[in-house]
Parts: sequence; C-alpha cells; structure tokens
Amino acid sequence: MALNNSHAQGGVLIFAGERILIYYDGIELQFSEHPNDVVPMKGKKKGRCYLTTHRVIFNSSDGKDSMQSFSFPFLLMRGVELEQPVFGSNYIKGCILAEDYGNWSGQAKWKMYFTHGGAIEFGQAMVTAGRLASRNRPPNPPPYYPPPTSGYYNAPPPAYSPPTSDFYSWVPYSTFPTPPPANSIYTHEAPPPYPGVDPNMAYPPVYPATPSAPHAMNGHDAKAQEAAASAYMDPVNQHNFYAPANQMMAPPAYNYPNAPPPSYYDAQKKSN
Repeated sequence: MALNNSHAQGGVLIFAGERILIYYDGIELQFSEHPNDVVPMKGKKKGRCYLTTHRVIFNSSDGKDSMQSFSFPFLLMRGVELEQPVFGSNYIKGCILAEDYGNWSGQAKWKMYFTHGGAIEFGQAMVTAGRLASRNRPPNPPPYYPPPTSGYYNAPPPAYSPPTSDFYSWVPYSTFPTPPPANSIYTHEAPPPYPGVDPNMAYPPVYPATPSAPHAMNGHDAKAQEAAASAYMDPVNQHNFYAPANQMMAPPAYNYPNAPPPSYYDAQKKSN
C-alpha cells in the first residue's frame, strides 16, 4: 500500500491502462496497529474510494489532511472481510502491507465504512477483482518503482466509464450508477507495477528502469512471464490474494485439482 501518491489536483491519479470500475463518495477510513511514526495514518479519514482494475484507492475529501490518498493493491491485502453490525454502517476490514516506494513501511489493519450503503456489493466486487488479478501474477513479478510526481494529464473517458465487455459483468454498476467527475481523474504514462483483472493486460510489454532494476524488461521477457503466469489463492487463508510481491515466493502447495477450490463468498461473512 502506498501513501500520498495516488492523487493530483484534488482528484485521483491512476496508472496508464488502469481503469476505474466503482466510485463511491461517502467513505470513512480508519487504521489500527500501524507504525506509530506514520502520522498521516492516525485518526478517522473521510473521503471517496475507487475500485480499479488493479487496486482500491482512497482519496481524502479534506484538502488539509496529511493523508490525501492511500493505495491498496490487491496483491498486498490480507484477511479481507465484510462486517455487518446490528448498529452502525457496514464496513470492510483487512490488513495491508506496505509496498516499495510507498512512503511508509510495515503493515497496518484498516476498516472502511460505507456511510450510505453499498459495502456488500463493493466488497464482493473487490474480492472478485482480487481473485481475477491473482491469476495474472507471474512467478517473478517486476520490482516496484516510484510513481511519477509530474507529467500526468486528464484521463480519457475509457478510464472511468463502464466497459462494454461481458468480462466485467461481475461489477455491480446498478448499485454504483454515478461515475466519478470527469475533471477529477488524472493518469500518467507509467504502467501499473502489479497485475490487474484483465488477462490481456497482466503487465505492459516494457517496464520502466529503476535503481533496483536498471535494465527495463523487453517485450520478449514480458511475454515469457505472462505465459508463465499462474494463479493461486491459498485454501487455508482464502482472504489472501497473493504472496508478498517483494519476496519472490512461490505459491503455497496444495492438492490441486483433487482439492476443492476455495470459496469466494467470504465477502458476505457476518461476524457476531
């Protein structure tokens, strides 16, 4: 997860090729068990969130808050659950790991409250997106790189309008009929440093060079990784979408195909 690198001019900043699937204005975000020295993560945050093809993004509605944006890549989420209390708003909770160049380190627990409803549908779509993105994770993903701090521009409409492909039939557009304002979405030329839901856009053909990876990956290497991509969701820890991206870990072994696939309906879980 990255702090304060997903906003621009009061709006949201996305990667090239990233697409906004759901927009929700009416979020309260809280963190717990986070590093004490990360001041922007303290207190309750109010704003809006975006479910994209690659992650969840929170943008603050308070221009003076020290946290203007927070990024939740699917591959760094752990223990995602939906809570439906008898009193109060439904919310989604989980644990998030920091990503390289994310302006903080360690991990934190979070709760995202939906003050006007929609948590169930949003949570189900988020889990589905994480499951689909996990299928596109190559065994040796490219390293993270810091997002550009300049050079962004207004995103074209396909980045925030409902797609026409049946591939996205799982997105509950009837629940979230309002798209984000067109003048509040910006994009830069850098591609996402982690996979998305679309298998045809698992990774771009060329990656930017970084200090830890001085030579950009060429198209042949990218195609080789894409062909080697394998999906998994640990049946023992079904809320974990991936192994940590900065640890070149293989998926946990389990008796597939003889073992039954894990359930993806845990987003509907109600805790007593």
